[in-house]
Amino acid sequence: MPWVESRRDEDAVTALRETFNEDAELYDRARPRYPRALVGELARAAGLGPDSRVLEIGPGTGQLTVPLAETGCRITAVELGDAMAGVARRRLAAFPRVEVVVAEFENWDLPAHPFDLVVSATAFHWIDPAVRLVKAARALRPGGRLALVLTEHVAGGSVEFFAQAQRCYERWDPDTPPGLRLLPASEIPAGTGEPADSPLFEHVVATRHTQDITYTTDQYIDVLRTYSGHRALDEGARRGLLTCLRRLIDTRHGGSVTKRYLHELIVTERALT
Repeated sequence: MPWVESRRDEDAVTALRETFNEDAELYDRARPRYPRALVGELARAAGLGPDSRVLEIGPGTGQLTVPLAETGCRITAVELGDAMAGVARRRLAAFPRVEVVVAEFENWDLPAHPFDLVVSATAFHWIDPAVRLVKAARALRPGGRLALVLTEHVAGGSVEFFAQAQRCYERWDPDTPPGLRLLPASEIPAGTGEPADSPLFEHVVATRHTQDITYTTDQYIDVLRTYSGHRALDEGARRGLLTCLRRLIDTRHGGSVTKRYLHELIVTERALT
C-alpha cells in the first residue's frame, strides 16, 4: 500500500498496520516462513556471525528473526504490537542475544552504538517514508547494510482457483478492481527504486526467491484472516468473502490450493559520506 500524505490516509495506514496485533497466535501459525535460500543469501551478503549487531524493524512473531538468530548474531527487534512481540519472545526464548522491544520504529530512540545490519521483512512499507531510510541509515555504521525483504503474491500454483476467486472479491470487497489478476513473477517490477534513489545508500543488489505453499481450506482461510485488508472489511463482508472462498476450494478444488510467493531480497550499503 503506498503511503499518501494526507492525515486521513495516515490514520488509515496506522489502523491497518495495527490489525496484525489483534490475533498474534493466528499470525504466527498461518504466515509462511521465508525460504532457507533467502536467509542464507542474507547472512552471506551481510557477513553475519557472532560479532554482528542487527536491528530488525517489524519482526512480527519472528518469521525471519528465528533463522537470523541461529547465526549467533545479536539482534534488537523493534515491534509495534505488544501481542506480536509476546509471541516473538516466546519463540526466541532459546536465543539470549535477541531482544524484542515494543515500540513504533519512527519514535524509537536509536542506541548510541551503531548496527552492522538493519533488516525488515515484509514490513518496511508500513513505516513512514519520510523516516524509514533516514533512520535506517542513522542506525547503521558507515558501510553497514540495509536488507529489505519484499513479498508479492504472484501467478502460479492453483492458477484457476485464483482467477475464480476474483468473483468472490468483486462481490464482497467493494475496493476490488474489476478483472484483477495476479502477475507472473517476471512481470513484477524490481523493488530497488527507493534505496537506489537515496544518496544515503549505495551498491544495491537484489535477488529473487519463489516458493509454492499448498494449503488446506482451513489453512488458506487462516492466511487470509491475517491480511490487513481482509481484517479491515466489515464483519458481514468478511464473513461472506471467506465463505465464498471456502466453498470454492471445497467444491471445485478438492479441499486444497497452492499459492506462489515471490520474495525479493534487497541488500544495500550505507554510503560512507
